[in-house]
Amino acid sequence: MKVLVIGAGNMGLTYARSIAKSGYLKKEDLMVYDKSSELRETLQKASDNFEVTDSLEESLPISDIIFLAVKPYHNDGLMEEMIDMMDNQKLVISIMAGVTIETIQKGLGIKKVVRAMPNLPAQVGKGMTSYLAAPEISRIELWMVEDLLNSTGKSVRVDSQMFIDASTGISGSGPAYVFYFMESMMEAAKSMGFSDNDSKVLVSATFEGAIELFNKNKLSPDGWMKRVASKGGTTQAALDSLEDNNVKDLIHDAAYAAFNRAVELGKPEEEQEEVLEK
Repeated sequence: MKVLVIGAGNMGLTYARSIAKSGYLKKEDLMVYDKSSELRETLQKASDNFEVTDSLEESLPISDIIFLAVKPYHNDGLMEEMIDMMDNQKLVISIMAGVTIETIQKGLGIKKVVRAMPNLPAQVGKGMTSYLAAPEISRIELWMVEDLLNSTGKSVRVDSQMFIDASTGISGSGPAYVFYFMESMMEAAKSMGFSDNDSKVLVSATFEGAIELFNKNKLSPDGWMKRVASKGGTTQAALDSLEDNNVKDLIHDAAYAAFNRAVELGKPEEEQEEVLEK
């Protein structure tokens, strides 16, 4: 099996390097292409365990699985370039936000398409990827897809493209929400007199510890909050402030904003508008 990753940006390289590290493929069976000659030259000088190809004409016809890891607005031009080199035996895994399976099937003239939504922690092997597979993909091919996706962390198969868009609002964009909360806590710590470094350590260790507790116990987030907080105590004062300021509703709205935008990106540009109600 030969795999080609098209697009050597953050996520494209993350998949290429994670697959290479997993040992799932030999070096000669894993190829990376990017339209930037400067980037290809830089990658060719690196010690990554994959091949860097200068030409889609050479690499695409011999590839069995193709990752589309380009920005959504490059999609149309790329598919026009690819279509004459495609056949129905090839399987495409797209990580382009908002681009539907049907759009890719039509644009490339193929049936075997997987739409996936990874997130940034994939770069450190802690990624969360949701994916949806076209019905033409066999069970054996699904196992291969899962092995490739799981090289960056965990994956979950969903039942419809609506859940791909929804997971964009939760796990895809979610790390940014966490960083936003962390930044706010660090700024509060610094305003209380802690140094930049101590603020970072206090907040990062707090998040790491809380996540470890949550993952190793069946207790709900509300259950954990009740364990931390006591009536009239400091934690309850903080939670009351969050509730009074409707922070939970604001987070809910933020997730839906990302969800709606993912849906918009899947429509023709002239039809893009906010279409989903919370």
